Amino acid sequence: MKTKSLKPDKVNIVTLGCSKNTVDSELLLDQLKGNQISAQHETDEDANIVVINTCGFIDVAKQESIDSILHYAERKQQGDIEKLYVTGCLSERYKKDLEKEIPQVDAYFGTLELPFLLERLGADYKHELIGERTNLSTPNHYAYLKISEGCNRTCSFCAIPLMRGKHVSKTMERIISEAESLVKSGVKEIMLIAQELTYYGLDIYKTRMLPELLEKLAAVEGLEWIRLHYAYPHQFPLEIIEVMRKHDNICNYLDIPLQHVSDPVLKAMDRKIDKAGTVQLIKDIREIIPDITLRTTMLVGFPGETEADIQELQEFIEWARFDRLGVFQYSHEENTSGFELEDDVTAETKVQRCNRIMQVQQEISADINSQKIGKTLKVLFDRKDSEYFVGRTEGDSPEVDNEVLLPAKDNYIRLGDFAEVRIVDATDFDLFAELIV
Repeated sequence: MKTKSLKPDKVNIVTLGCSKNTVDSELLLDQLKGNQISAQHETDEDANIVVINTCGFIDVAKQESIDSILHYAERKQQGDIEKLYVTGCLSERYKKDLEKEIPQVDAYFGTLELPFLLERLGADYKHELIGERTNLSTPNHYAYLKISEGCNRTCSFCAIPLMRGKHVSKTMERIISEAESLVKSGVKEIMLIAQELTYYGLDIYKTRMLPELLEKLAAVEGLEWIRLHYAYPHQFPLEIIEVMRKHDNICNYLDIPLQHVSDPVLKAMDRKIDKAGTVQLIKDIREIIPDITLRTTMLVGFPGETEADIQELQEFIEWARFDRLGVFQYSHEENTSGFELEDDVTAETKVQRCNRIMQVQQEISADINSQKIGKTLKVLFDRKDSEYFVGRTEGDSPEVDNEVLLPAKDNYIRLGDFAEVRIVDATDFDLFAELIV
């Protein structure tokens, strides 16, 4: 076993879960480096301290977080690392249980305890670093920008309010300042994220302010793409789509998780919207921007969901023809109102329903992609992967959406640059391109 290192501390930050956790880890990295503490994101090279930023959203995510904690706890026992700290949603929700079950961890911290974590790491919380975002874990040309924290919604399946608290908006001035700082550092695309985008401003401005925020962000010089993630469908302010249509640098893209369409299921989920309202919303959005890319997620296997409910969901998806769609299996989460219901859909049935819906979406995606063959598209290139340069269109967000593949042997593209390409072939979820010169 190794003895304690006499070298200066070096921190490795491991991030699990969603893009909101990515932003939190970047803020931690900024604070550590601002305190002259050596730190990196997801690298084991010479690190003697590990901080795991966990996810606690659903069972699969919780298990991944636990497995990661156990992995680094074993490495600590073997002497490969000296200190292990855990933060994030899982730690917020299950701190006492984790302290009991995995005592090898030196300390657990909740989602709002960054100053205490920094103190344990020998760093001061520097308020002047808030919003600087100089240490991105993403490629330098795109970044996530969190405009609020927490959620006031009461969806019966969701534990996020238990882990992130009530909705708290950032001030518009702080968001604009952060965006300007990111652009100065080379960022060309910003993904706006929150637990609930459309609620932005209600707490501090007493009205929904996302449209005005978008107007101000669109005016930031050098910001070429602005992308919207996680908009709640109930009382959706269509002014957002009007602003989107007005500005070329706001992507015609909206991530709007619908979760379901069957009225009994929506009511049990406490989604505050019914099928008729959902259908009308999609029609209204597409009336304003007919070619908008709509991304959604669906949740199958909720307590009481029947075969008729799934058939209705399938028919709705066939009608709506979403450009992007993901499916989650229901996870029975403690302390949510849904936990009071009987988890009566079997695990096998949940898997079958998930696969069934994804098969429908796969066929839709294949058809939509095939119609792009021969078209010219603007693409932002993120990385080189084997024999391809890999990029995205305006209708694609990193990691979760389709990709555009450009053969590297015949072309050269500088990563982080935009280029015009012609689509020459397509699969269910990828487009193959040639460069227009």
